[in-house]
Amino acid sequence: MTEFIKTPDGSNTLYSSKYKQYFHDIKTGAIKESLVKHIVPAFTYHKEKKNLKIVDICFGLGYNTLSTIYYVQKNNLEKKLEIYSPEFDLELIESLKEFEYPKEFENLKQIILELAENKKYEDGNLKIELYIGDAREYIKTIKDIDIVYQDAFSSEVNKELWSVEYFKDIYKCSNNDCIVTTYSIATNVRLSLYEAGFTIYEINPSGNRKQTFALKEKKSIDAKYIDMELKKQRNKEAKAIYDK
Repeated sequence: MTEFIKTPDGSNTLYSSKYKQYFHDIKTGAIKESLVKHIVPAFTYHKEKKNLKIVDICFGLGYNTLSTIYYVQKNNLEKKLEIYSPEFDLELIESLKEFEYPKEFENLKQIILELAENKKYEDGNLKIELYIGDAREYIKTIKDIDIVYQDAFSSEVNKELWSVEYFKDIYKCSNNDCIVTTYSIATNVRLSLYEAGFTIYEINPSGNRKQTFALKEKKSIDAKYIDMELKKQRNKEAKAIYDK
């Protein structure tokens, strides 16, 4: 990680020298991006569910996981959370105890410290488990997932976490009412989700930035259903992402 930058909402992020991308949209802000693109859509969809099992792909600086806890606390939600998150960069995780997080996370310092040191945290209503290693292998070991934050680096540089084969494993480890949230609106990503068995939806929460989420079953919800068969007919050049 070679560059440290403050985003518009006052939260800090980093630049990945490996993937040549920032961890977050530097025009939006790290916390705002987590809330708008992942937490709010997922928790709105699961507003009645009290126990939630979440996969955060990949942990990185931890904003999705930490923003989830912040959101639950701020809104006094009666939720019991289990969060599972793979991350290949051990050095990054261990450095988080020194990372300058925003004021919104001030009361989460102990959680951050324990995750940096022990790769896990647990109290009465919260369990977090980090896995240092290959996300593809890790998701084969978990089950009954309610929410997947699909937040890997983009498919252009990290396609192994956007392929049909990968999403098939996500499909297998998730509950029937699981929601997959992602920032990507790329047709090839949507096709990968679709060919893995998911139904595709589009929302526009900020008024000018569309985003994708996926369900295992078609439902009548407050979101635009995307007919992927029609997309395939209209754009015959578009292809899903495969491992090979």
